[in-house]
Amino acid sequence: PSYEYQRLHFGFLVGFNCLDYHVYNTGDRTPENKFVARYAEVESLVPGINLGIITDLRIAKHLNLRALPGVSFGERNLTFYDEFGNKIDEDPVRIKSTYLDLPIILKYSAYRLRNVQPFVDAGTSFKYDLARDKQSHFRMKSFDTCLDVGAGVDFYLQYFRFSVELKSSFGLTNIYRAQVEPDIEDLPYQQALRSLKARIFCINFFFE
Repeated sequence: PSYEYQRLHFGFLVGFNCLDYHVYNTGDRTPENKFVARYAEVESLVPGINLGIITDLRIAKHLNLRALPGVSFGERNLTFYDEFGNKIDEDPVRIKSTYLDLPIILKYSAYRLRNVQPFVDAGTSFKYDLARDKQSHFRMKSFDTCLDVGAGVDFYLQYFRFSVELKSSFGLTNIYRAQVEPDIEDLPYQQALRSLKARIFCINFFFE
């Protein structure tokens, strides 16, 4: 009954993610006008996996500070189109990511009703992409910072607390890294993109 009054406790999480981009296109042509203007969009979402550990510090009656370091695996598929809306390539450009994550979250819990307690949380997450240099046609930056917001429900079971959370993360920085002298085959892809900002949607399961 008094589990939530512990000053410090630990746990782990597993979850699923869908990685997305907010794509800012240019629509420019090359100076020689050799390539048709292109634009890109994420056509479909591919599920990935989140794994992490939980360190939870109670700082007020309904407020907890949480650090959730972990790793996440995911993929984004960028489809490129010409200026008439026709696909340039049949297969999308696959951008795989392996993130080392460090979310710092403030969690506000409502009043507990028997063994159920809803909550909302928000914070900042810092991400380092281990797969940044393994992409085709363009490169991504290593570090990203995201704004995280979520909501869920805690269920108090006999031996542990089980929680389900829906979370969204919105990138605050441009993670697209333009090449100074791109290869000629990469130039049409690079000229289409002005910036990329991460959008990540997750469902996480906590065991504490």
